[in-house]
Amino acid sequence: MLASLIQNAAPISTPKKPTHILVVLPRLDALGKGSSDKSSGKRQDKPDFFGKGVLEILLSRRKMQLGEMAGSPLAANLENGSLCVWVMVDLSERPFEQQTVIRKALQLLLEENPAEIHLAIYGSDSQRGPLAQLAVYAAWINGPVLPSRKTGKKNTCRQALTGIVLHGYEDADNFALLHAKAEGNLLTRELTVLPPNELTPSFYRQYVKKLAASEGWKHQDFDVKALRKMGAGAFVAVAQGSDPEDAAIVHLKRRVKSASKSVALVGKGICFDTGGHNLKPARYMQGMHEDMNGSAVALGLLLAATRADLPLNIDCWLAIAQNHISPRAYKQNDVISTLNGTTVEIIHTDAEGRLVLADTLSLAAKEKPDVMIDFATLTGSMHTALGSHYSGIFGNRDELIQKALIAGRSSGERTCAFPMDADYEAELESKIADTKQCTLEGDADHILAARFLSRFVDDIPWLHMDLSASSHKGGLGAVGSDVTGFGVAWGIKMLEEILQASLE
Repeated sequence: MLASLIQNAAPISTPKKPTHILVVLPRLDALGKGSSDKSSGKRQDKPDFFGKGVLEILLSRRKMQLGEMAGSPLAANLENGSLCVWVMVDLSERPFEQQTVIRKALQLLLEENPAEIHLAIYGSDSQRGPLAQLAVYAAWINGPVLPSRKTGKKNTCRQALTGIVLHGYEDADNFALLHAKAEGNLLTRELTVLPPNELTPSFYRQYVKKLAASEGWKHQDFDVKALRKMGAGAFVAVAQGSDPEDAAIVHLKRRVKSASKSVALVGKGICFDTGGHNLKPARYMQGMHEDMNGSAVALGLLLAATRADLPLNIDCWLAIAQNHISPRAYKQNDVISTLNGTTVEIIHTDAEGRLVLADTLSLAAKEKPDVMIDFATLTGSMHTALGSHYSGIFGNRDELIQKALIAGRSSGERTCAFPMDADYEAELESKIADTKQCTLEGDADHILAARFLSRFVDDIPWLHMDLSASSHKGGLGAVGSDVTGFGVAWGIKMLEEILQASLE
């Protein structure tokens, strides 16, 4: 649950009750003589702000000027014992850098487990709005505590933030869109961190069913028996290795009367990935309970769009399964037939994600949405290419890829586009089937995986996000936990772009 928010347009005064205060300033010049408001071209007088005297003493001790603290939050105790953190944000930088410095400042306060944080916003009229959005969003994102199974007083996690008090700015809409994005991101992270003995496919499906009922989404569940009858051989090949066969493709449908556009969200939901008969070494099997992150992103994005009341019809498709070893598990050199009739030669059983997505994309394409977006922690080669700072993007429309890159920059969830030209297809040629699933060499596997998936989207405008940034040690952008929920904020921006295009 996100912290409650109280807004005060007036600046913060000398507090008696607040114990944890974040002072947010626009960037000042190196001499600390004033700040520049780039929108108006005017120069402000030397600013006055809460705790200025204490900060000046701190800066003097460190032989620093006020403007030199940009990007480096500073903390000190006030005379009344309150902890105050000052942070300076350069609004000319990209959102990622802005989010990062705000998150680092908030973490200095959250380390003390406060129940409530006060945010004091300063700057010109045009600066306070963006600064308040940054601070409120970061507080909502980082205030909750993710699920943990630690016990005993010495092992207890920090307490969740329950209250945020904003001073110096008031938003007429109560930051509704930010709240929606934070809710979606939190849902994604909460599901992703659950241990695999808890988030089994059965539990996951029941959870989604209950969530659908509470949010007013239509719910449909295609279990293994139904999928086998339908001819979804790619999904079934992966699912048949689990005992019991508890896998399913879950379809959630959100309809809005005034909507003129429909979007399909597809997510890979492998609750645990052993690698199958091509068993992963222990080092690479560690953390494979997070291989369902793509489905959690799709679900979190659907929740965020619902809470934000975006006028779009959304179909969300979750490919929920496990990749296990058993006498029934699929093997190298098997040939399977997908839902759209494509025959596939199995080369490596650890490339199961593209198989469950193949049939799920085929189902989604039958509804003929205006745009399809799929999310998956799909390939190690994407992580090799980008690390965990960015996620990779593929698409079958240049204009859609450009929107995806712009959404990455503006949302703070950065994306990098990769090619998937037709000549890559030669690597997937099979002597006994329509296509190979992958290659044993693994060269450019992220590109080959995208080429493989493109067979199942028909000619519908489509984006594929390979979530190399789903987990980043120490946090990423606005998010302070290792599991980032990457894709929800980006996805909301993409949905807004799609919605805007429908109105033009």
